[in-house]
Amino acid sequence: MTIAGGCRCGAVRYTLAIDALPPTYACHCHQCQRWSGSAFSQQAIVPEAAIAVTGPVAVYEKVTEDRTSTQRVCGTCHARIYNVNTRRPGLAVVRAGTLDRSEELECVAHIFTASKQRWLALPEGVPQWPQAPPAEALAALLGAKRPR
Repeated sequence: MTIAGGCRCGAVRYTLAIDALPPTYACHCHQCQRWSGSAFSQQAIVPEAAIAVTGPVAVYEKVTEDRTSTQRVCGTCHARIYNVNTRRPGLAVVRAGTLDRSEELECVAHIFTASKQRWLALPEGVPQWPQAPPAEALAALLGAKRPR
């Protein structure tokens, strides 16, 4: 089975070679707010090898002292599709809104809630962390396993 998605203009399309829509999480950090232009960014973690992309993809690298985040965006409309990070080799972070069936996604966690918008009420019973969660806790909720 494959899950499909693409950018807002349709120039970039992708498929994920996975069995079902992945669980997602919402990040409320200021950087994600700025990247998305919204209150938070919703994303899914999938094996990088599961992604097959067609169309004009542009690459942007953000380098910090402890990691490099390599962003893949549509070369035409600049919608962000996914990124990889040197701290999570073999895993990709897909922007949930680019999935064709995004209305069916389940958001299983909220992170960096200390900087969430004050008007936004988070659902009860969904795990949340004021900052970065322990990697193992988020991975367990998302079912994210590093490829071997």
